[in-house]
Amino acid sequence: MKNRLIQLIDSLGHDVQDFGPDSGESVDYPDYAARVATSVSTGDVDRGILICGTGIGMCIAANKFAGVRAANCNDSVTAELSRLHNDANVVCLSADQLSDQLADQVIQIWLKTEFEAGRHVRRLEKIASFESVNSQELASKPAAN
Repeated sequence: MKNRLIQLIDSLGHDVQDFGPDSGESVDYPDYAARVATSVSTGDVDRGILICGTGIGMCIAANKFAGVRAANCNDSVTAELSRLHNDANVVCLSADQLSDQLADQVIQIWLKTEFEAGRHVRRLEKIASFESVNSQELASKPAAN
């Protein structure tokens, strides 16, 4: 799926950076989620795409990074709404549950859909404030023995 999507994204005129893996051997998905999420969080890339068996683990891991809004999308509706309403900057896909055609459709919709803004900005600001408050609270807590 990864190699096919890279070709699709490239054909749509987007720059692609491949963060791996490069083989079919079992890997720990959080390592790859961290690579992509760090690049999105620091602004090195605008958006990221993560693929694992269900997309769920990648989504959980990616959302641990500041400024990352990862969405697990399994159809055209979730792909579109994740961008329109949530300004998702990482999409997570299921390699086990999505057909090639549906994965292609999800990516095309997700890449072309712009954030709607409006009332959704206020909601995203609230989410960002949770992230800020929680990180400050963690920083002020004494280390556990």
